[in-house]
Amino acid sequence: MQQGDWTTDMAIRAAWMSFVGGATQGEIATRLGISNAKVHRLIAHAQRTGLVRFQIAGRPADCLEIEAALITEWGLSSCLIAPDIGAGGDHSEDSDIRAIAALAGPHLANLLSGSGISQLGVGMGRTLKATVERMPRVQRPDLRIVSISGSLTRKLSANPFDVVQQLAERTGGEGFYLPVPYLAESASERDMFLGQRSVQALLERARASDLFVIGIGSVEDDGHLIRRDLISRDEQRDLIASGAVCDLMGRFIGRDGALVGAKLGEKAVGLPFEAVRGSRVVALSGGLGKLEATRAALRAGLITDLIVDESLGRALVSAKGAQQARSA
Repeated sequence: MQQGDWTTDMAIRAAWMSFVGGATQGEIATRLGISNAKVHRLIAHAQRTGLVRFQIAGRPADCLEIEAALITEWGLSSCLIAPDIGAGGDHSEDSDIRAIAALAGPHLANLLSGSGISQLGVGMGRTLKATVERMPRVQRPDLRIVSISGSLTRKLSANPFDVVQQLAERTGGEGFYLPVPYLAESASERDMFLGQRSVQALLERARASDLFVIGIGSVEDDGHLIRRDLISRDEQRDLIASGAVCDLMGRFIGRDGALVGAKLGEKAVGLPFEAVRGSRVVALSGGLGKLEATRAALRAGLITDLIVDESLGRALVSAKGAQQARSA
């Protein structure tokens, strides 16, 4: 056994004794024949490398109230609000995403644990990737995981926010990539990709998914489209000029939830909206910067289940109430 394997094995054993067995570091040191300092380092190693993960049962009452309000106001089947984790009420987009992932990871594992879902259609995004990283392993070798949009960048490199492989590793299932860019360079290139028999077959497979899990993207500078160079600045300016506020499955919608007339909308390679309408669609969104995008996505009428952070959830409730007050 190599040194790294020995350290990991000892870290796992120490973590079990501490977090499951309730032993003190001194007791663990005695039982393993090592120093207290070594026990401390082993447990820290287990936590740092993800060998130890925590799950908190329940959520604060005010989060439950937000969930109920959003379910009623937006006609959702379910809603989960991840409590703020920023110190002193100070939070960032990263902390919002971590909070959502800690809640959504186990929730996704529970959804996939049953036999009712044989195929999962997945989008991509930072929040979705973080969620899969926090998802406990489940034994579903019969599960098929299928990309619902192009798995590549325009340079034909792997999209870092594609989660098919991660989900296959977490479940033991079989992953199916859509081996085309998320957005083509032109409408004619899109047609060329969509004309391939293998792409058509994969899209038909994706269309038949029992459950869809997607992210909600922004067209602003902090969105993954700009951060990962998936679109150019000129394309971003065209999107904003057209009134787009949200990237949903590679399609661009305005504040009213309708598709906008931006040229980029003609370049999406993946399932269109109507392919998932009427199915169960779980959407994840994190950070106040996603307020306009999330509200637009909800207005599109595709989302049945929503998972967001507390600050965004509060803002969605307030935004809905403000809109109703203006129209009264």
